[in-house]
Amino acid sequence: MYIHVGGDYSLFYKDIVGIFDIDVCTISRRTREFLKNAQKKENVITVSDDIPKSFIVAEYAGQDKTYITPISPPTLRKRSRL
Repeated sequence: MYIHVGGDYSLFYKDIVGIFDIDVCTISRRTREFLKNAQKKENVITVSDDIPKSFIVAEYAGQDKTYITPISPPTLRKRSRL
């Protein structure tokens, strides 16, 4: 099953490592460092120009990608249970 994460992006549900609330998680220094390092490695994909509400960490073919999305974590979680 694929989950639409915003824009033109859909992810295979088994590739998703985690769905995180951007407001809650970015309080942590470690999360900010994680996002900063992912951006340096060019592993961050912003799916829309709208205000981000969550980020998704996914692994595909041994490579991590972080998707910044305007869709809230509860909505993404509901989509993953369909």
